[in-house]
Amino acid sequence: MKEPLKLGIAGLGTVGAGLLELMAKHGVSLEETLDRRIVVTGVCARNRDKVRGADIGHARWFDDAVMLAADPNIDCFVELIGGDEGPARAAVEAALKAGKHVVTANKALLAKHGMELARLAEKHAVSLNFEAAVAGGIPVIKMLREALAANEVKRVYGILNGTCNYILTKMQDEHLAFDDVLKDAQAKGYAEADPTFDIGGFDAAHKLALLTSLAFGTTLPADQIHVEGIQTISAADIEAAQSLGYRIKLLGVAERTASGIEARVHPAFVPEEATIAQVSGVTNCVAIEGDFSGSVLLVGPGAGAKPTASAVASDIVDVARGLVLPPFLKPVAQLKPFQRANLSGHYGSYYIRLSVLDRPGAMASIAKRMGDRGVSLESIVQKKPGTADAAAASVVLITHETTEENIRKALDAIEADGNIAARPQMIRIEEL
Repeated sequence: MKEPLKLGIAGLGTVGAGLLELMAKHGVSLEETLDRRIVVTGVCARNRDKVRGADIGHARWFDDAVMLAADPNIDCFVELIGGDEGPARAAVEAALKAGKHVVTANKALLAKHGMELARLAEKHAVSLNFEAAVAGGIPVIKMLREALAANEVKRVYGILNGTCNYILTKMQDEHLAFDDVLKDAQAKGYAEADPTFDIGGFDAAHKLALLTSLAFGTTLPADQIHVEGIQTISAADIEAAQSLGYRIKLLGVAERTASGIEARVHPAFVPEEATIAQVSGVTNCVAIEGDFSGSVLLVGPGAGAKPTASAVASDIVDVARGLVLPPFLKPVAQLKPFQRANLSGHYGSYYIRLSVLDRPGAMASIAKRMGDRGVSLESIVQKKPGTADAAAASVVLITHETTEENIRKALDAIEADGNIAARPQMIRIEEL
């Protein structure tokens, strides 16, 4: 039997505790499969006395994650602390410099410092594995790094944030307002006390940055992704989507175009018959379109102790087998600089909701502004004001395909004319 693989685990929260539970339950089976034991020899967390439901008495306790990362008695450092700076970054760097393999679930750290960390891993001929950083228990990183490595990827897209998907699903199914569902999500632990990172689209953007680099062989585009959240989605938008045969999802999309790679996170109308439209609750999904593989769709739990621990364990198993791959499929020196496509050239259909003031010529002016920019309208639906003395009516427009530049300039002109009572709502329509 080979020498045991000795783990140091930093962070014993939800995922760390789940990993310990998995190792306790399946350790013997893994040993038989790998012909090698996996043992936890060191741990680090903020609270030594917290009850975790797993036996860690056999492991040496460290108060400092960096000390654990550099400890000569570990072979693989498992970082489950979180955060893009501070102890997480320092400990991962220390582990790589000490020639230790690293397994992490930290998407924020990788999105910000992934290239630097990948260079360290390559320099010291060790693994930097991060399956759990994207889509929880869905093996999308392995799919891109291994199963689809022989394909040219045309597009990768999906539902990458369970919190947003839960909120949008509940708004649709129970006809509730955004704020009410957000409070429910916070009460159930799906959303943080400050939910901005999730509902603002930033969590999904970090994940999309990693997928984009792997899919297209580029450096990480974390600061070049167009990001819109779901804060402005109203019950009126949900209702309009349903009446038109769509559902609203927060999507992360990266695709090749003639001018570069579009990488964007935003709410979108998706046809209700599309598979992705049926993905509900906190579930995630990722679709990858390869030139030989065709479209591959992966669906599963995007978070939670057990699914994420499963993803972490799969990376540890790769280390135990001696599998060392470049973190981003190719060595960093071979990655192409990310070339961002100009989103103004994006071509597609759009949903527009306007709160139109009750005044002569208002609708004619709106139609003219659209026509001036070459925007053709497929349909116009006007809802009567809720009360007889209401000053504005809700008008929904569905456009034929046009460029983002055209639609935005038309909406800027409509807003400048003063015929609407609030900023226009614009949501892209994705025919997936």
